[in-house]
Amino acid sequence: MFETLTEKLQRVFKNLRGEGKLTEANLQEALREIRLALLEADVNFKVVKQLLEGIKEKSLGQEVLTAFSPTEQVVQIVRDELVRVLGKVESKLRFSNDPPSVFLITGLQGSGKTTSTGKLARWLSHNGHRPLVVSVDVYRPAARKQLSVIAQQIKLPIFEGAAGETTPLELALGARREATQTGRDVVLVDTAGRLHIDDALMKELEQLRGALHPTEMLYVADAMTGQDAVRSAEEFHKRLGITGVILTKMDGDARGGAALSIRHVTGQPLKFVGIGEKLDALEPFYPDRIASRILGMGDVLSLIEKVEQSIDQKQAIELQQRIVDNEFSLQDFRDQLRQLRKMGPLESVLSMLPQIGPLQALKGAQVDPKELARVEAIINSMTYRERLNHQIINGSRRRRIARGSGTTVQEVNQVLKQYAEMRRMFKSLSGGGMKRKLAALMR
Repeated sequence: MFETLTEKLQRVFKNLRGEGKLTEANLQEALREIRLALLEADVNFKVVKQLLEGIKEKSLGQEVLTAFSPTEQVVQIVRDELVRVLGKVESKLRFSNDPPSVFLITGLQGSGKTTSTGKLARWLSHNGHRPLVVSVDVYRPAARKQLSVIAQQIKLPIFEGAAGETTPLELALGARREATQTGRDVVLVDTAGRLHIDDALMKELEQLRGALHPTEMLYVADAMTGQDAVRSAEEFHKRLGITGVILTKMDGDARGGAALSIRHVTGQPLKFVGIGEKLDALEPFYPDRIASRILGMGDVLSLIEKVEQSIDQKQAIELQQRIVDNEFSLQDFRDQLRQLRKMGPLESVLSMLPQIGPLQALKGAQVDPKELARVEAIINSMTYRERLNHQIINGSRRRRIARGSGTTVQEVNQVLKQYAEMRRMFKSLSGGGMKRKLAALMR
């Protein structure tokens, strides 16, 4: 996400550095380029105006123009202004003092509302809550079935409705009653959507809001629709009073205009972003981290959190010991591939690294998940002894492994070569002082 905007802003800052000395004239030129970059990224023009006024006011200060590294100061000012527009701090979900809390999930048809309901339920269950989901879209049976399938996948309960409960309000009230009786602390109500905003939709949502008194009124917007998503969010807020936004399909939005505009236009915070199709592809929205990502500084904190969620700590400690003892095997190689795949699309992982210095070569790198699956299939076709001792894999064994994995001998050789290179690298790292450092980490 934000690839187009990031690239253009980095070009602006590179040109500024090339000037050697920062003057009011070349700063004005940089601001003009930033303005064009933001407008081309489909950022709302009012947001662009506010952002540039803040950058200009702070950047034209005498302490910046005469600073030892003025360009770096301008980059920091741009980052601070982006954070201010995006919301300064993370906006956390609110919960009722008298559970269950009710979250009304609203939005237009096709925005990813039902999937987002499932993703949010999964996120809540992984963060100490006991959610119950319910679909009140009585007009599209497929929508209720879709949520039922998602609930099965994330192993969470769904309220299907008792006898006689057929209207949206009856289903929502029934779900809240069920949550109270079963100790569920959050009810996520997936409401009906339309292809456009109409009075019938709004009246139904107003009725639900009036009867349920939701703790959160969350609007789901499709980032790919740009300013259309911003305008529809603004209209929903005027009519209903939303408390936050979930922006979906951020992984497919190279411009980022909706993310940069939605808070300023609606006055309500972005609470989550959807970054993929999988049900774990939902992240809390951190303005400071997103601003750093836009400027190509990476998002190391989110990367660390993702690693901590995906990596088995016990296995990691055991692996460190085997690396220290020079016992890194093909079985370990396979296990690390599996851990890596748990972290989601590798392009998403790489996008969290700073796009500067030696890591700039990784920008836009494409990693074929089929290739990782093929490597794992080759290792799986080996016997346990072969995975522990690669030196016994002779020509006939390689042919057998190729047949078993549906690959070629050349592909088997390539995997063994990759493994040997990794093993050599670990051996060099585990020698001398590095060996002592790794050993100290495990004490």
